[in-house]
Amino acid sequence: MKSVVILISGRGSNMRSIVEAGLGANVRAVISNRPDAGGLAYAREHGIATAVVDHTQHPDRAAFDHALAQEIDRHAPDLLVLAGFMRILTPGFVEHYAGRMINIHPSLLPAFTGLHTHRRAIEAGCRIAGVTVHFVTGELDGGPIIAQTAVPVLAGDDETTLAARVLAQEHLLYPRVVRWFLEERLTLQHGRAVLRDEATPAAGALTAPGADD
Repeated sequence: MKSVVILISGRGSNMRSIVEAGLGANVRAVISNRPDAGGLAYAREHGIATAVVDHTQHPDRAAFDHALAQEIDRHAPDLLVLAGFMRILTPGFVEHYAGRMINIHPSLLPAFTGLHTHRRAIEAGCRIAGVTVHFVTGELDGGPIIAQTAVPVLAGDDETTLAARVLAQEHLLYPRVVRWFLEERLTLQHGRAVLRDEATPAAGALTAPGADD
């Protein structure tokens, strides 16, 4: 059975959703670049190995990524999951995990890459926001889209209320995508995400909140 390592920088709410979805036996380790990340305590409480590779203790991004990869590879994961991991990765690191590293982003990519996605969506007058899970490439928030869930932008929404609604869908979508990979249904082929089972939404499809696995 395939295994997972999860990278976090903070409370790790998406990491928790993956563990609580019944995939905990497959999560080999949770690693953070911040020693004070709240998600580390949660992982330990659930019997998952943890480690800290503190980016402030390395002279540059390449040195940090090298140390991080060494720690990750000790656990020999089939899939590397970025769950609120707030670091820009070097091309060498991305290439090392090509086709087996995924990320979640709180917008309907390719719209609103980067930070402050909810504020920007509201300011742009969007009626729909959402969440995207994608394979990681060298382009920031630009890798092949695996799946998306749409979330309505309601009258009176502010950045906080919209963020909460999107986060609830993140917690549903991310474990579903991880399961697809672990079940060997999801692959990256010729720069596109491919989902093998036709009974589930096609890779890159826009799904409704609460869609079945």
